[in-house]
Amino acid sequence: MKLLTFLFILAFSYQVQSQATLTAQQWQEDLSFLQETVHKDYAFLFKKTTKEEFDRAVASLHKAIPEMQDHEVVVGLAKIIAMFKYGHTDISFRQEPYDFRNFPFNLYQFQDGMYIQGTHKEHAGALGAKVVAVAGMPIDKALEAIYPVVPAENEQYFKAFGINYLRFPEVLHATGITPELSETVTLTLEKNGKTFTHEFRAMPKGERPPVNYSLIQQDGDWLEARDQSVTPHYLGQLDKHYYYTYLPEEKTLYVRQSSVFHDPEEDIPSFYQRVFDFIDQNEVDKLVLDVRLNGGGNNFNNKEVVTGIIRSEKINQPGKFFVILGRRTFSACQNLVLELDNYTNAIFVGEPTSENVNFYGDNNKVTLPNSEIPVFLSWAWWQDKPQWQNAPWLAPHIAVEMSFEEYRTNQDPVLETALNFDSENFITDPMQYMTDLYKSGQQEKLMTETKRMMADPAYKFFDFEAELNNTGYMVLNRADYGEAIAIFGFVTQLFPESANAWDSLAEAYWKSGDNEQAIALYNKALSMDPEGPTGKNAREKLAEIRQGTH
Repeated sequence: MKLLTFLFILAFSYQVQSQATLTAQQWQEDLSFLQETVHKDYAFLFKKTTKEEFDRAVASLHKAIPEMQDHEVVVGLAKIIAMFKYGHTDISFRQEPYDFRNFPFNLYQFQDGMYIQGTHKEHAGALGAKVVAVAGMPIDKALEAIYPVVPAENEQYFKAFGINYLRFPEVLHATGITPELSETVTLTLEKNGKTFTHEFRAMPKGERPPVNYSLIQQDGDWLEARDQSVTPHYLGQLDKHYYYTYLPEEKTLYVRQSSVFHDPEEDIPSFYQRVFDFIDQNEVDKLVLDVRLNGGGNNFNNKEVVTGIIRSEKINQPGKFFVILGRRTFSACQNLVLELDNYTNAIFVGEPTSENVNFYGDNNKVTLPNSEIPVFLSWAWWQDKPQWQNAPWLAPHIAVEMSFEEYRTNQDPVLETALNFDSENFITDPMQYMTDLYKSGQQEKLMTETKRMMADPAYKFFDFEAELNNTGYMVLNRADYGEAIAIFGFVTQLFPESANAWDSLAEAYWKSGDNEQAIALYNKALSMDPEGPTGKNAREKLAEIRQGTH
C-alpha cells in the first residue's frame, strides 16, 4: 500500500510540474511578440515558407493555447520556428521552468535502421537494439510526428539532430505519440533475433545523456554499442578538435577535423602547417580530410585549410585529395567544404551535409517577454555558390553509408572507400559524363551508362532526374526547342512514373508551338498527380493553352 501511495504522489507531482505557470493570455502575448519580431526584423527568413503560411500557423496556435498545457505551447512555438527550416533558427527546450526532461538513451539512424547507440547501464539490455516502435507507434510514424517540431534544414539535419526529439517526454505527448504526459516510455526493440519491449524513465530535470558529436561515448555509468577494444580513426582523440595520423600501407595522411574553432593546445594555422610540412617531407600519395563530425565554428578559420590545399601541387590533383562528409557537417564547416569544392580537386565521400548550400546562420537570441524562453533567429546570409547552384546540401561524389554492424565492429566503410578509390572506373561528375556522351552522339551508350549509374548505390545522392531536368530547362530557355524536347524525352524514358518529367516535356512542346502534343502530355502529367503541385501546374498550363496565351 505504501508503494502505491508513493507512486501516486510521484505521478501527481509530475503532473503538477507540467501544469500552466503562465496564463493563456501571457502565452498568447509571447506568441504575438514573436510574430511581430519576425515580421519587423527577420522578414528575410521567409524563403521556404511564406508570410501568409506563418501567420496562419500563428493564428491557429493562438486559438488553441487556452486548451494547452505549457509544454504543448512550447512545442507549438517550436513548430512555428521550424517552418523557416534553417538549423540555426530554433527555440530552446532548456529554459526553466519549461525545460524538457530527457530519457536516458541516444538514437542513431544507420543504413539499416534506427538503433539505441548508447544508454545508461541500467538499460544495458536495450543497448544496440533496433527500435521498432515508440509507445506502440511504428518508428517511421513516430519520426513523421516529430518532424514538424525540428528546424530541419534538410533530411540530414533531421538524422543528425532531430531524431533524438524522441527523447523528450513533452514532445512525445505534444505530437500525439503518447496519449498523456508521462515520465516513462516503452520502446519496442529487436535484438539478437528477438522482439521485446523496454521501459525507460525520464531523467531528473536538468540532466541529459552525455552526447558528444551525436554519440554517447562509453564512460562511467554510460554505455555505447560499439566494441571498445578498438577505436576507429574518426573517433580517435576526440579530446582534440583535430589530429592527423599516417597510414603507411596506403601512403595516406588522414586528418580528422571535428571543429572550426582553434584547439586550446594548437591553433588551426599551426596545425595545418604541420600537416603540409609532413606531406612535403614524406611519401604521401593521398590526403583524407574527415569532417563528418564537424558541426562548425568560425568560418574565418577556414583560410589556412583551403589555401594550403590549393598550394599543395602534390595533393591538389584528381584522385589525391578526399573529403569525408557526414550528417553533422554543418555551419562553418559547410562553408569549408563548399570552398574546397569551388577551389580544389576534392573528391567528396560519405553522406550529404546537414546544411543548405546557401543558408542563413549566425543567430540572434530573442527572449519571449513572459516565459523568457530564448528563440534563436538567424540573420546572416552565407552564399558560397551562385543562386542557380543552390541545393538542399552538398552531396558526396561517392555515397557511402554505415550499417549498425559496421559501426559496432569499428569498421569504417567511408574511409575504406576513399583509400581504395578507383579513378579509372568511377565517374565523379555524372552530369558532365552524360553531356559528353550526348554531344558525341553516343545515344545508346548514354542510356546504358545512365541506367548503370542510377542503379549504383555510390551515386545515391546524385539526383539524376533533377540534374537532367535542369539541363533541359537551360536549353529550353535558349529557345533550342528540338534539343530541349530530346533531353526531356530522355528523362521520361528514365523516369516514366514521374509526373514532373512529362510536365517538363509538355512545356517544351508547348513553347515549340506544338499545342496538340503539349495538351496530351499535360493531361498525362495531370492524371499522374491530380492533387499535387505538378497536377496543379499542368491544369494551369492547359487553361493557358485553351485561352491562347503563352
